[in-house]
Amino acid sequence: MARIVITGGAGFLGSHLSRRFLDRGEEVVCVDNLSTGTTANVEELFGLDGFTFVKHDVSSFVWVPGPVDAVLHFASPASPIDYLEMPIQTLKVGSLGTHNTLGLAKDKDARYFLASTSEVYGDPEVHPQPESYWGNVNPIGPRGVYDEAKRFAEAMTMAYHRFHRVDVRIVRIFNTYGPRMRPDDGRVVSNFLVQALEERPLTIYGDGQQTRSFCYVDDEVAGLIALLDSDEVGPVNVGNDGEFTMLELAEVVLDVTGSTSEIVFEDLPVDDPTQRRPDLTVAREKLGWEPTVALADGLARTAEYFRQHLGI
Repeated sequence: MARIVITGGAGFLGSHLSRRFLDRGEEVVCVDNLSTGTTANVEELFGLDGFTFVKHDVSSFVWVPGPVDAVLHFASPASPIDYLEMPIQTLKVGSLGTHNTLGLAKDKDARYFLASTSEVYGDPEVHPQPESYWGNVNPIGPRGVYDEAKRFAEAMTMAYHRFHRVDVRIVRIFNTYGPRMRPDDGRVVSNFLVQALEERPLTIYGDGQQTRSFCYVDDEVAGLIALLDSDEVGPVNVGNDGEFTMLELAEVVLDVTGSTSEIVFEDLPVDDPTQRRPDLTVAREKLGWEPTVALADGLARTAEYFRQHLGI
């Protein structure tokens, strides 16, 4: 049995990971300041053996008593609406939070797992994006607070790996969706699904030809755990390499929800990437992992969650 610390453990991805590790028989220490996470995501875990919740901001010193086998750093605002409202906190959790959690892993002789992001590629000039691509990020643009926080976190993680010999893993997560997303988090999947379910117009920014790749949360979590359990340091892309325009996504959402909502267009935000798709060669060859859930199936499951969550 391993004892695993998950920062951001009450968030969207963190809560799914907490559940999966408990199902594997591990102990989980969930650390979250609840700035974007919620105890509702983990309330079913509170009565289970091996689960501990700690409310704490990891931008301050982090300490967990007792043995620790792995530290997974998932704490961070992760949607544009969140990190644009909390720019300083986003930079702090990517820098100070990464430093503090790496210090915990070093002191506990634990494996360290950094949740990085496809945003390190910025508005990519290489497509699809392999891990060897250094990216095209605007460091002073509004999205830079998230992009550069994660790029710094990767650099700090590798410094601890090389200088302190901490055993590390780095994942670059591409757009993930599924149950426990916040309906108001500002991400395109939750926006479209909630708008469709409420029969409101689906809002597309720009002309709708920009592309993204969407990974269902069950697939994403399986990929994350495969990396954690492997010998790969990374970074490793984990996502779905199916690529869809925003117009195509909107049409699938309308189909799976049966909505009659119209599609409307608004101005494109600053530095919004024109395309995003992971090269999954490393994940397939080194981890033996690839996504299996089709977009329509995943959206249908997520729509049902929102129906229940919103009482629609």
